[in-house]
Formats: sequence, structure tokens, C-alpha cells
Amino acid sequence: MTTITDATPPQVDGQEAEPPRRRRILGAGKQLHAGPVTYLVLTLFAVISLAPLLWTTIAASRTNARLAQTPPPFWFGGNLFKNLQTAWNQAGMGTAMWNTILVAATITVGTVLFSTLAGFAFAKLRFRFSTTLLLMTIGTMMIPPQLAVVPLYLWMTDLGWANHLQTVILPTLVSAFGTFFMRQYLVQALPTELIEAARVDGASSLRVVWHVVFPAARPAMAVLGLLTFVMAWNDFLWPIIALNGENPTVQVALNQLGTGYIPDDSVIMAGALLGTLPLLIAFLLFGKQIVGGIMQGAVKG
Repeated sequence: MTTITDATPPQVDGQEAEPPRRRRILGAGKQLHAGPVTYLVLTLFAVISLAPLLWTTIAASRTNARLAQTPPPFWFGGNLFKNLQTAWNQAGMGTAMWNTILVAATITVGTVLFSTLAGFAFAKLRFRFSTTLLLMTIGTMMIPPQLAVVPLYLWMTDLGWANHLQTVILPTLVSAFGTFFMRQYLVQALPTELIEAARVDGASSLRVVWHVVFPAARPAMAVLGLLTFVMAWNDFLWPIIALNGENPTVQVALNQLGTGYIPDDSVIMAGALLGTLPLLIAFLLFGKQIVGGIMQGAVKG
């Protein structure tokens, strides 16, 4: 009996047959093509995902009287730009947009920076009580944020920061979820040997972080930055408590559109559309880089 192995490939018509393992590797590089069912499912999910945005745009282009009729409108009207201008003026969206961009950008940079540093420390550095501190950090995610509203507001009032943007920025510069997320990523994506090699070459801790940790963590930092920016942009509970109508964020400004004996739903929808457009623009501009970073991290992993 003859045993055929990968080390001794069989003979076929006087030529060596390709080993099965090699054939599998070569076949793995072929591009996969989606079938019609896949396109149908993806189209269905895309329509469901875009339906709220589409309805917001339709409602923003109609009048309040038309929205109150039955059945509701299912196509665009001619009042979109008029309602957008009304919402912009009534809510003071110019100041609100600038404040929200400043708040969201600062929170995003701070969260990504501090979470990456803390995640690297928990993932690769050895120090006393590291496990206990990590468990305490994760445990803070189990506390509802509503419980911290009263003591946090009293603290900010004692500092004299009430109705100022730093009241919204400071409590969210560090994220327990971001720290845990970066720690889990760096455990697998950052080899310990790479850090030791940098140490042997005489690199300081700052150079190790800048030239080794940050490049390895770039895909996860992009994902965390996107999630943090969206969360900071859409935050409503704490800004509505800490800020007033004279120095609002977008969500606080939009709350002013719902006041009155008969709220104008078309203007409210126009304001909601104004508050959503910057997020859509940011994703259109940087979505390709973010997705590319995610895929790069997946390939490296």
C-alpha cells in the first residue's frame, strides 16, 4: 500500500500533482461574488436604515397642517428651505453648531488619547493592583449615568462652570468603555516583543507610545473616535441640565423648537435634519478611511 502525503506529491501522467494544501491556499485568494439573494437582503436593510432620515426630510418639506392630515405625505413638498431657515433662526443653530463641534471634537480627542494610554497600560504594563483597577473601571459602566447627575451638577456649580461648555466637556474626557475597548484590542494587536525591541534600542516611554503603540492602535482609535463623536454630538441629558439657551449645543437648541401652544412639527423636523447633516457629512468624508482602518486591523489580527 502506498501512502500519499503533502511531502511526497503523487504522480499524474508523469507530472507531479499539486498538493491538496497548496490547492486550498491558491483557491483562498479568489474573489467571492455575491448572489441575488445577498443583494436583496442588503437592499432591504439599506431601505430600513434610511427610512427615518427619508421621513424626516419629507416632513421637513411640508407644512404643519399637511402633517396633521391622514394619510400623511409620502413625498417631498416645497417648503424645505423655508422650514430650514425658520429652524435655523428660531433655535440659534449657528451658535449651537459651533458649540457642538467644539464639544464633540474635544471629547473625541480626549477620549481616544486617554483611552489608548490607559488601554496600553492595562494590556502591556505590569504594575500593582492592575487587575483590581481594571475591574473597578469596568464596574463604572454598570452605574446608570442618571445617578451622577445631581452630584456632578453640584460639583460643576462649586467650580463656577455652570452654563459653560467645559461643564459638558470635562466629565466625558475619559471613557470606561473606551479604556476597555482599547485594552482588548492592544492585547492582540500589539506584540510584547515589539515593545521590548524598542526598549532595547533605547526608546523612552514617550517614544514607545508615539512610534509603537499609536501606529498599532490606529484602526481601533478610528472606530472609537467615530463612536465617541456620534455619542457626544447626540448627547442630550447632561447638556440640557448643565447649559442654558444662551450657550446651547445642537440638542439643547432643538429642544427650543418644541415649545409653544401648538408646536410646528415641520420646523422641528427641519431642525432635526440640520442636526443630522454634520454627522452625515463627516461619515461621507471619513467613512472610507474608518472602514479601511477597521479592515486593516482585522487583517493584522
